Amino acid sequence: MVQLPTPAALPESTPEEQALTTALTALIRTEITKAGEAIPFSRFMELALYAPGLGYYSAGKQKFGAHGDFVTAPELGPVFARCLARQCAQVLAATGGDILEAGAGSGALAVELLLELERLGQLPEHYLIVELSSDLRDRQRAALARQAAHLAARVTWCDTLPAHGFRGIVLGNELLDAMPVERFRTGRDTVKALQVGWQDNRFVWRETAASTALLERVLPLELAEGYESEVGFAAEGWVRSVGDALVHGVVLLVDYGFPRAEFYHPQRSRGTLMCHYRHRAHDDPLILAGLQDITAHVDFSAVAEAGQDTGLALLGYASQAMFLLGSGLEDVAARSTTQDARSQMTFTNEVKKLTLPHEMGELFKVIALGRNFDQPLIGFRMQDRRARL
Repeated sequence: MVQLPTPAALPESTPEEQALTTALTALIRTEITKAGEAIPFSRFMELALYAPGLGYYSAGKQKFGAHGDFVTAPELGPVFARCLARQCAQVLAATGGDILEAGAGSGALAVELLLELERLGQLPEHYLIVELSSDLRDRQRAALARQAAHLAARVTWCDTLPAHGFRGIVLGNELLDAMPVERFRTGRDTVKALQVGWQDNRFVWRETAASTALLERVLPLELAEGYESEVGFAAEGWVRSVGDALVHGVVLLVDYGFPRAEFYHPQRSRGTLMCHYRHRAHDDPLILAGLQDITAHVDFSAVAEAGQDTGLALLGYASQAMFLLGSGLEDVAARSTTQDARSQMTFTNEVKKLTLPHEMGELFKVIALGRNFDQPLIGFRMQDRRARL
């Protein structure tokens, strides 16, 4: 069994977790051996997160909520979904289409969205979930059965995006940040791609010549020597695939990140990679393979460009706080008022977490791309930062 080093502040892994990380480490080492000395970091991240039966999102480990490694907006309570439902209702009314959620996590968002859309009288005929993890599919089915059994028949699971012809709204909440990224380091008038090798019983960083695509993206940024960061080619490819599938409607993506000028700010010279293990955050993606989440912030300028490459229009860009306010947060709050002090405190704390600048309100952004959709989206009526992209 391989005992990988962990930062002192992180909790010790269990024997079951050690067995899983040992098996995944062996799988990755085999691929490194076949490749020669190293594999691209994007491939390492893909295997660490999605290797069948072993990757972080493919194995059965609890990931979301208080007993997992991190909490997403839908896990906090119903407020996020109830606001989002109002934006969905506008798009559904205009398109007569369906909802497609990519990467539905625990199923909490799907449950609350369907229940709120039912209350608003705007239920879609179909709610499609693109989910690669069989474990997460089981959790999503269980959540629907517990909380919205009468609506479960509307939900269908898919392995891939539709090839073409989708109408309605495509949702991705904290989706792009978990897609594999290329890692790089700048030299004097050059760029090196950072890969992953194996040495002294642990994964280590290796440098190699950058690809043409990486050079074309990084060199114009004129970054200082020694600057390290990421490029999310996989996320951009996903956006283009969605654009190819969408014929009438909106793509709405919620994630943490920045416009390009802020993403590659001089003060962010070590990039944006972040890992989460039992609610502890750190920046070493080469440890705890399969046991920790690995994420990178989103370059929203690149997302906008990828959508426009496939003919999508940029419809809006705002902070999460302003989007929720535009989508009816005040109405949701008024309807949720209760005389029970504990329930009211829970609701108030949820709203604060979603909207305060030092919580999720400012770091998280919402971007909307669309095809054949001309109505101003209600979520961006309070703020629209498209000019910053």
